[in-house]
Amino acid sequence: MKKLLVQTMFILVIVLIGNYASADDIVSIHQVNEFPFNFDGKEVKLKGIAKNPTRLPLVNLKSYVLEDSSGEITILTESDLPKMNEEITIRAKVNSLAIVKGEALGLTVIELERYEPQQKI
Repeated sequence: MKKLLVQTMFILVIVLIGNYASADDIVSIHQVNEFPFNFDGKEVKLKGIAKNPTRLPLVNLKSYVLEDSSGEITILTESDLPKMNEEITIRAKVNSLAIVKGEALGLTVIELERYEPQQKI
């Protein structure tokens, strides 16, 4: 009986470690858009093509759309706008103004860090 319990615990640990998503894993934009309550207040890594830059100098607001194969999402940034139509990877924080009955309202994604594109050799 004790051996069975030890084996079960060992299998459970392996399954949990195997399903662990680290902060270094790229999250699809569809996941953030579809299930924002799972990411509320958390940092994620996103990768996609930067499009549609917007800059409003009076309120110091800069944003762009990040698009991957699963969808697109608006990113707010305090940094310079990225080059358009180039693939970038960012670390961002996801916030919702409110979550009501599982629905996130006022989803914002704020860029915290932009990774330099890897040079092809």
